[in-house]
Amino acid sequence: MTVTLRDMTRADLPAVLVLEEELFAPDTWTAAMYRDELARTDTRHYLVAVDGAGAVVGYAGLIAYPEEAHIATIGVTVSAQGRGVGARLLDTLLTEADDRSQVVLLEVRADNEVAQGLYRRRGFTEIGRRRGYYQPSNTDAVVMSREVPARAR
Repeated sequence: MTVTLRDMTRADLPAVLVLEEELFAPDTWTAAMYRDELARTDTRHYLVAVDGAGAVVGYAGLIAYPEEAHIATIGVTVSAQGRGVGARLLDTLLTEADDRSQVVLLEVRADNEVAQGLYRRRGFTEIGRRRGYYQPSNTDAVVMSREVPARAR
C-alpha cells in the first residue's frame, strides 16, 4: 500500500477520531486530548499516514524528552493493516526518538499480540504490566522499553 507520512494537523482530527473509534473503542482519546497534544510542539511529534486518495489510514504520536520518549499512540485502519503502514509510522517515530532521547517506552494492550510482535521486532522488550490501564474497558497494558542504539546518541 502506498502511503505518504506527514505531520498531523487539527484538520486531521475528524478522520483520526473515526479511526480511534474503529480501533480502540471504548478506550478512545478525545478531540480535546489530541488538540492538547498537537499544541505541545516542543515535546510532541504526531504523524498521519495518507493513502493515494488523500484519506487518513493511520496515525501515530511521540512524546519525547531528553531522558526518555514515549510512543503515545499508533493506529492503522483495519483495511490497511498488515501492509507495513504501522511499521513505517513506528520507524519514523523511532528515528525522531533516537535523535531526542536515551530510551523509548510504550504501553500496548495485553491482548494485542500483533502490535507486541511489531514492537519486539523493533528492539522493544517487556518490562512490566499495568493492570486495568486502558479505561473504561479495564484492559491490562504491557509496558515495553527500547534503548536508543549507541550510534544514534
